[in-house]
Amino acid sequence: MSAPDPKSESAHVMNTYARSPIQFERGEGVYLTDRDGRRYLDFYAGIAVNALGHAHPHLVAALTAQAEKLWHVANLYRIPEQERLATRYCETSFADRVFFCNSGAEALEGMIKLARRYHHMRGNPQKYRIITCEGAFHGRTMTTISAANNPKYLDGFGPKVEGFDSAPFGDMNAVRAAIQDETAAILVEPIQGEGGIRPADLRFLRELRAACDEYGLLLLLDEVQCGAGRTGKLWAHQWADIAPDALAAAKGVGGGFPMGAILATEAAAEGLSPGTHGTTFGGNPLAMAVGDAVMDVLTQEGFLDEVDRVARRLWRKLEDLCAARPEVYSSTRGAGLMLGLVCNEAAGVVNADVVARLRDHGLLTVGAAQNVVRLLPPLIIEDSHVDEALSILETVAREIEEGRNAA
Repeated sequence: MSAPDPKSESAHVMNTYARSPIQFERGEGVYLTDRDGRRYLDFYAGIAVNALGHAHPHLVAALTAQAEKLWHVANLYRIPEQERLATRYCETSFADRVFFCNSGAEALEGMIKLARRYHHMRGNPQKYRIITCEGAFHGRTMTTISAANNPKYLDGFGPKVEGFDSAPFGDMNAVRAAIQDETAAILVEPIQGEGGIRPADLRFLRELRAACDEYGLLLLLDEVQCGAGRTGKLWAHQWADIAPDALAAAKGVGGGFPMGAILATEAAAEGLSPGTHGTTFGGNPLAMAVGDAVMDVLTQEGFLDEVDRVARRLWRKLEDLCAARPEVYSSTRGAGLMLGLVCNEAAGVVNADVVARLRDHGLLTVGAAQNVVRLLPPLIIEDSHVDEALSILETVAREIEEGRNAA
């Protein structure tokens, strides 16, 4: 990769992303507009972050009103906005306790600490290991890249943090075989995002719950990407009718404002007493005002039903597209509005090229492992946006096929 042009202002930003040169200036609803005035249909939503699209009036009003009163106080004081949002999370989920932080990686780090502390408090400090799944992505910190055990993200950052064992995603026999005397918990994404939009079978999730109950382990769920209404339920695991012991949330819960959370049962959270864990910025009044506004929308009567309806319509149209253009798009996978198009690798179709072509035609998407194009639109999309996206996906498929035929 060539070094940034030293004459460019971007030369002073660490070169950690292969950035597109596009610079967005404003957003409204499901659209982004760049500095040249070109409008794009946003079907990646900041990687599932802008759950309610851009400049949602309710979020803007909540942020503005709070910004005029109080931005930040330390967690050494009671924060009423935090207490209110924690209560709403607990009333609509399995949880009894909530810890607010700033990101998904921070939520995962805290949840890993929670699992170790849980067993320590019960006189079993030898129980510290956590079983994770191959293909997982849990963040970019040293602990979370060690948990996921993906060579791509570990390269050059060794040695790994000790305490994690991997099993194939969806293979219950392998998960059970990995349980040992030192095992404290099982950590899994109900839908693997970076790993290629791979949904766990609902039976697998139920069997994980049963195994954790059998062996006295904690079931930890990473719903950083698949939570906050993205599957048509508030939390993805609710489709399986199970309850974890703890859950990590982020991305969509802040609607674009940096925010994360750990949701946990009373028993699981018991060990995180004063002095054992903390955060400087997490749960401040500004973040809580926005998170509360997001919950206002997600819990509106009929909102998630509409997400589910539109998602099913999008799924059907993507299935039809794959059937019509199998040389480009092999299959569809995912759940709700967390969908992936598998590009036909055997035919030489590469997801990065498809993402770039879609962007050129005005549709923003993002790649994932296993040659997948991720579709993560805001939860507020309507039928017309589905039709617009499918038209662009069809145009790109035809363009790729015509280019191959011409060659």
